[in-house]
Amino acid sequence: MTNLEAGNPSEAGLPAVRTSLAWTRTSFVVLANGVILMVKNVHTSNGPVRLVLAGLAAALALTTYLIGRRRQQTLSQHPLPKRITPSREVYLVGISVIVLILLIAFALPV
Repeated sequence: MTNLEAGNPSEAGLPAVRTSLAWTRTSFVVLANGVILMVKNVHTSNGPVRLVLAGLAAALALTTYLIGRRRQQTLSQHPLPKRITPSREVYLVGISVIVLILLIAFALPV
């Protein structure tokens, strides 16, 4: 039996903290990629495309951060809700990242 299972109050909030950190890291990485899109090849002629893709990356980063905040609030509830798996949110972020990668790969010159 772990400390968490034994009801150790010092570790009761750790799942919420780890979840928040993971979602926050993911949102920062997506946001950093949007910044890289803005900075890379500044002198090329595809400025508007780059701006749109960077905006999509920023929107995805904000969405990911908000999902993480909601997950943290869910995991902070006592007692925990019966269903706490974030399957829809994880699929949403995963598919959105893949779509953003494909758009970047096809829209920007190498």
